[in-house]
Amino acid sequence: MSFFAILIALLIEQARPLARSNLVHTGYKAWTVTARRNFDAGRPHHGWLAWAMAVLLPSILVVGIYWGLLEFIGWPVAMVWNVAVLYATLGFRQFSHHFTRIRDALDAGDELTARQELADWQQVDASEVPRSEVVRHVIEYSVLAAHRHVFGVLFWFSVLAAVGLGPLGAVLYRMAEYLARAWSRKGLEGAQPPVSERLQKAAMGAWYVIDWLPARLTALSFAMVGSFEEAIDNWRLYAQRFPNDNNGVILAATAGAINVRLGGEALRRRDAGYGDEPEDSQWDPGSEVTPGREPELGHLRSVVGLVWRSVVVWLLLLALLTFARLLG
Repeated sequence: MSFFAILIALLIEQARPLARSNLVHTGYKAWTVTARRNFDAGRPHHGWLAWAMAVLLPSILVVGIYWGLLEFIGWPVAMVWNVAVLYATLGFRQFSHHFTRIRDALDAGDELTARQELADWQQVDASEVPRSEVVRHVIEYSVLAAHRHVFGVLFWFSVLAAVGLGPLGAVLYRMAEYLARAWSRKGLEGAQPPVSERLQKAAMGAWYVIDWLPARLTALSFAMVGSFEEAIDNWRLYAQRFPNDNNGVILAATAGAINVRLGGEALRRRDAGYGDEPEDSQWDPGSEVTPGREPELGHLRSVVGLVWRSVVVWLLLLALLTFARLLG
């Protein structure tokens, strides 16, 4: 059932992407603000309490509805619920429009528009960024977004659905990722009441643990569908040179898989406020550079192929596991 729920959700999301200003995301943002204000009192355990209230209560509600539908109505309605939850948490179209606009602008030779689109996406100052650096940053942000919006969700949804927890994994992963951004130091600068350091550490610590295995599986899938030996070598030699270890393995493997230079100076934020989506202080992959060719427009097409081939590999694996269970 998990494979079919994922496939249907991806198809619906491609045909009719969820609007950025939707009730689900708006409602959850309001809930996280309430949880932070009511439970973040600054003591060591309060950070984890606020995180648990913001993440675990909605997750329990989602899986409770799934169990109720499965028990009292039947599995077809429960699968519809899975599809609905995946539609809200999974998909390329939640970020791909930024990638497409920048790629099209660069393809047309309009570097000014490409810089502006990059600045609007990541809320950075990109006015003096050269063309190759625009391409590099688009590659880095895009592969990280693909991991967080697609592969990480697929992993946790599939694992927890296999043990009867329905869509719990998808909700847990996306909520943890959102809080790591929303409750970061830059994300909450100027917030009232001010965010405690305990809360920041709790959100980032939980996110690191939850994302540790999915990040490495994403990197491995990129290696499998790209240049395997170079991707693994980059992973081994350069992943630790990125500020964030989980991001590092993905970016290093991507660099080797398509033979592109990634890493280097991060873009500077235009402001420290947290907006709807793009302002993620944890996405600044400034680091020492990896080996590879200078980023150019052709690498954007390579990234699209790399990501979609990886999606096919993941879906084929899930399909095989699903049919094995059915036959067994």
